[in-house]
Amino acid sequence: MAIDSNQVYSDTKFVATGEFGLYRNVVKRLLDILIVLVLAVPAAIVLAFFALVIALVGQKPFYRQARVGKNGQVFQMLKLRSMIPNAEENLREYLERNPEARKEWDLNQKLRKDPRITRIGAFIRKTSVDELPQIWNVLVGDMSIVGPRPMMCEQQSLYPGKAYFAMLPGITGFWQVSRRNDSSFAERAYYDVSYYQDLSLATDLRVLLKTVIVVIRGTGY
Repeated sequence: MAIDSNQVYSDTKFVATGEFGLYRNVVKRLLDILIVLVLAVPAAIVLAFFALVIALVGQKPFYRQARVGKNGQVFQMLKLRSMIPNAEENLREYLERNPEARKEWDLNQKLRKDPRITRIGAFIRKTSVDELPQIWNVLVGDMSIVGPRPMMCEQQSLYPGKAYFAMLPGITGFWQVSRRNDSSFAERAYYDVSYYQDLSLATDLRVLLKTVIVVIRGTGY
């Protein structure tokens, strides 16, 4: 979906509608648990394999990172390790040496050519395998299967909207299956308010189907 670059990505018109809907507050959580139970065994097998591969190259396979959840609550999100040691320090040094990369980072909060990502990390990111540990976050209620992309704590001041904070962040969602590689960080607010307003069983099933297509095509990042 193309977005007019002249749009203001702030969702100042955001209105919290349907807060007491049956799907939004009951069925969605039950669906999350059901999907986690279905995925548990195959996900564990895939994670065990890649965790072993990462461990064999001398790194700890899993790591936790603080992310912002519903109502601004901070939680520890689990991921498979896809970056080199001291990744944040390396990023700072890289951005200091590369003005164009700095501009890209400031706009998108990500880099197309990220020097921190390892060879195996590039593969697990492309196939979204690095996100699989987050099924634990879904099980304990920090996240949902479908929702906004989990935001890092330091990104809150860059986010121009309110819809994100009214929902649990998701492993997949509108932004994750759309223009994720071609959108600015601020554009996430557009996708988040759109998802909030369209939130339903049909919407989530449609996002899940698109997620399967993204994984098969290997267009993740």
